[in-house]
Amino acid sequence: MNVAKLVKRAKRGDKDALVQLVMHEKNNYYRLAYTYIKNEHDALDALENMIVILYEKIDQLKNPDVFYSWSKTILVNECRALLKRRNRISFLEEEDFFEKTVDPFDHVHSQLEIEDYLQSLSHVQREAVQLKYLLDYDYETIALLTNVSIGTAKTRVFHAMKKLQKHYGKEHPNEFL
Repeated sequence: MNVAKLVKRAKRGDKDALVQLVMHEKNNYYRLAYTYIKNEHDALDALENMIVILYEKIDQLKNPDVFYSWSKTILVNECRALLKRRNRISFLEEEDFFEKTVDPFDHVHSQLEIEDYLQSLSHVQREAVQLKYLLDYDYETIALLTNVSIGTAKTRVFHAMKKLQKHYGKEHPNEFL
């Protein structure tokens, strides 16, 4: 798939080209939205809003090669706006991100334990850790999605992991995730 060609077609008003671009990353979009919203229906609402914005503003995209990072930034902003409108902050609890266990009670316990660990962090630290360790994004992508510098993204992850290490007494902070 040639992203640049599809973006150029979408800029000329070709809706099918935009649909192809979105469908190519639909799972990643959904996972990202679900990470922020933690609710299937609200995540889909954020995706719908993102698609409308993409359609309306695709002509403003200068470099077609950055379409996916641009669209993910729009999605993150839509998720934040949705959470703000609904006055709730809630994050990831999707089963696919956690190692499957034989005993479902162990799995639930593990999910709750991770959620407890994450709740002890500030909002920005929690967001950075989830993007880094649960979605496996690099620091550049985290910085882009959260509208901060790469150094700030690294610092947030570092301090969050140090806080978890200190608070929960683990020798290796990555053991939490």
